[in-house]
Amino acid sequence: MPSPSSPRWDSLWVDLRLATMAPGGGRYGAVADAALAIAEGRIAWLGPRADLPGRPERLAATVHEGGGRWMTPGLIDCHTHLVFGGDRAREFELRLEGASYEEIARAGGGIVSTVAATRAASEDALLEGARRRLAVLLREGVTTVEVKSGYGLDTESELKMLRVARRLGDDLPVSIATSFLGAHAVPPEFAGRQAAYVDLLCEEMLPAVARSGLADAVDAFCEGIAFTPAETERLFAAARGLGLRVKLHADQLSDLGGAALAARFGALSADHLEYASDESVRAMAAAGTVAVLLPGANYFLREARKPPVAAFRAHGVPMAIATNCNPGSSPALSLLLMLSMAATLFRLTPEEALAGVTREAARALGLGDRGVIALGKRADLALWDIADPAELAYWMGGNPCRAVVVNGVALAPAG
Repeated sequence: MPSPSSPRWDSLWVDLRLATMAPGGGRYGAVADAALAIAEGRIAWLGPRADLPGRPERLAATVHEGGGRWMTPGLIDCHTHLVFGGDRAREFELRLEGASYEEIARAGGGIVSTVAATRAASEDALLEGARRRLAVLLREGVTTVEVKSGYGLDTESELKMLRVARRLGDDLPVSIATSFLGAHAVPPEFAGRQAAYVDLLCEEMLPAVARSGLADAVDAFCEGIAFTPAETERLFAAARGLGLRVKLHADQLSDLGGAALAARFGALSADHLEYASDESVRAMAAAGTVAVLLPGANYFLREARKPPVAAFRAHGVPMAIATNCNPGSSPALSLLLMLSMAATLFRLTPEEALAGVTREAARALGLGDRGVIALGKRADLALWDIADPAELAYWMGGNPCRAVVVNGVALAPAG
């Protein structure tokens, strides 16, 4: 135990307004004129500054002045495809000229074109490209990012992508969660032999990924242009048998019951969900599966159909928001912009949107140690030069992030 004259905390922030995002409280879980203490990377004390048990300089080794700014949990981008080779700007042009996403995919473009570029790239080249993209997100107060594989589509290339994702967390001040997405598309060498590729996924690729320890979860793209519900179910059964959690790209272009299938396997999340049925929504609610909304893809693909937000609210399904950063359908490098899009396109409230990139995004990754400002939680925090938390969803463009705290360490906006 420290002596009475020794600082009890590593650092202390004073003159803050806290948006704790703790559920069940007032608007944003706000605490006015607050202070927050950190010890060993965790939140050790928070509350009104007047309740501090002594003078700040006697309580902590380092005291930070918040200047009356708002502090929130660090933002969490819970669905990205940050690691890839090349880009698909030409396909963007083709879509604007009238081609659909499905037409481009069936003609050999789409995901498989990125597969060729990713397979050809070295691990270091993939790391450098992903690092540049990630640095942009970190400057906006993002402290945790999920990264999927899915552009390798053979065992070694998928492992290469997952290794790069893990290296990102070694190179930059950010937590990385990884998902194995081998069931993203059928690789060209398996054209016309999709069943054989599913065999490879379940019998070789997935066990190799499990042995490597490089993946925190297994994902799949269940859609008419990708994998059937039966194929997805087989993959999920294999993943669960290997002790891996699951999540799913579900019901983006059609209603195949993907969200309900994900719920049957206790999935962490079902993502996209524009065509999710009320039956699927009820199944997600019963299973505790988070709905991850991806407004960047909805916007970029000019989809008229929106996710059933009213049904999610009615059934109590938590809603997270993510960039879905990828080269084909959502080349988005701003999680703050996704808040604005979620509010404008999907009609989330600003508070729901902020919860979607903090508390609910943490749930979508199965990370119970972050996403809210509360005692004992990981000290991942962001400090904002704003008058009200609603501004984070209100502004389109600009970056009001003034400081980031990652695992208790205070940084300038990272990157």
